[in-house]
Amino acid sequence: MKILVGMSGGVDSSAAAYLLKKAGHEVIGATMSIWDKNTKFNPKHGADSCFSPHEEKDIETARKICKDLDIPYYVFDCTEEYKNIVLSNFKSEYLSGRTPNPCVWCNATIKFNALPDTAKKQGIEFDKFATGHYARLKFDETSQRYQILRGVDYKKDQSYFLYRLKQEQLARILLPLGDYTKEEVRNFAKLAGLEVADKPDSQDFYSGDINDILQSEPKKGYFVNREGKILGEHNGFWNYTIGQRRGMGIAAEKPLYVLEINKDKNEVVLGFDDETMQNLLYCENMSWLSIAPVVEPRSVLARIRSSQVPTKAEIEPVAENRFAVKFENMQKAIAPGQSVVFYDGDLLLGGGIIAK
Repeated sequence: MKILVGMSGGVDSSAAAYLLKKAGHEVIGATMSIWDKNTKFNPKHGADSCFSPHEEKDIETARKICKDLDIPYYVFDCTEEYKNIVLSNFKSEYLSGRTPNPCVWCNATIKFNALPDTAKKQGIEFDKFATGHYARLKFDETSQRYQILRGVDYKKDQSYFLYRLKQEQLARILLPLGDYTKEEVRNFAKLAGLEVADKPDSQDFYSGDINDILQSEPKKGYFVNREGKILGEHNGFWNYTIGQRRGMGIAAEKPLYVLEINKDKNEVVLGFDDETMQNLLYCENMSWLSIAPVVEPRSVLARIRSSQVPTKAEIEPVAENRFAVKFENMQKAIAPGQSVVFYDGDLLLGGGIIAK
C-alpha cells in the first residue's frame, strides 16, 4: 500500500513511518503547518508544545528523518483550518467559562481530516493515512463498523483523544503503534538509527499565556466562596480552570481550589479539596465512535481526563444528544468543556463534552 504518515518530528511518528516501510509499504511523510507566522503570540522560549513557532525546527527534524528513511516528504499549510476551528473553539469555550480540550478537536478536524484532505488536493496519491498514536484499530464484522481500542501501553494510550473521529475517517487510517509499548517504539527508532529515539514527548498545547490566544483585556472580578463571601480579586475568570490550586494568591487555613466559574458575574468560586469531589456529570454533543448510538442506560468505564484510569460508571440518556453519567466513586475536579470518554473494557465506545 501507499501510506501517508503524519510526521511531527517526534519519535512516535518517526517509528510509525519506519515500521510501515519495513513492512513493505510505500511511505510518504507529511507535516501540517499550523503556526501563523503573522501572529504576535509569545510562547515561552524553548518550550516544547504542539502549537508553537518552534514548529519550523520540528519540520526540519521531520524532513531529515524522512531523508534518513529514504521516503518523500511534504509540508502542508493548515493554518487557516486550525485558526478557524481549533483556536476559535478554544477561545469561545474559555470565554464561556469552560475548559476546552484542543487536542480532541485538532485530531477530529485537522490531523485526521484537513491534513490528508489537503494532501489529496495537492495531488498526493495514497491508500491510507497513518499516525503515531498509541491506540488500536479493528473492523468488527458483526456490526460492520471500524472500532478504536486502547493501546496496549496503558500509560501512553491516546484513544481518549480520538473519540470524535468518524467511520469514514477510521476507514482510511492506520495506527501502527497501538500494539507496542513506548520502550519498544524507542527501540525501533534506535534500530533505524533515528536521532529522535530519545527525544522527550511534547506535553502542552501552547506554552505561553492563554491570553495570547483569547486576546481579552484584564477585567476586575472576585474570588468568592460557596456562600458568596469575597476572598480576593482577579483580572478575569478566563485565567482559571476547575481544579486549579495555584495562582490565586490567597492565604487560607488549607489549600484553595477552583470549584466553579461564573462567567456572568466574573466570579471564581474557591473551596477546599473535599469540595472538588463529585460523582455526577451531564454531557452533550455526543460522538459514538465504535458502536451505534446508545439509547438505553448501560454500565461503562469512563475517563474525564486522558491520564485517568477508566473507572466504573452508569450512563443514561436524559434528552436528545445529552447523557447523565454517574460514577461509582467520587471524581476530582470535573470540568465543563472537557471530554468524558466511555469504554467497554479496552473498546472505545464514544463520549461527549461535559456540560455541568
